[in-house]
Amino acid sequence: MRMQRDEGARRAPGALEAEVLAILWEAEGPLAPADVQERLEGDLAYTTVVTILSRLHEKGVAAREKQGRSFRYHAVEDEPGLAARRMSKVLDNEPDRRSVLARFVSNLSKSDERELRKLLGKSGTGD
Repeated sequence: MRMQRDEGARRAPGALEAEVLAILWEAEGPLAPADVQERLEGDLAYTTVVTILSRLHEKGVAAREKQGRSFRYHAVEDEPGLAARRMSKVLDNEPDRRSVLARFVSNLSKSDERELRKLLGKSGTGD
């Protein structure tokens, strides 16, 4: 399945990485860069695809395995896992974690707050 994009439109920053990651999520198994290139919309150079895959690997969101003289790539986490990782990274960079968490919880919808309370109740941790 090829990703669709308007003719002549430039991708927003990070959009190409997101497209490549979506292709990895949809794949049944690890993909070679040429497989990813084939599934992307547009005429991207093979080296561009390899660069994007290498960046995803460096960020820890894609894993690679050696096959012959090249690598095959697969996503490390699904979309919810990646979102959770991003949230943790943001929290890790804040000096006042308690205030950030309090503000986050106060901005949740009632249904999200109920869901979070259920999840916290199941975790059994009360430190």
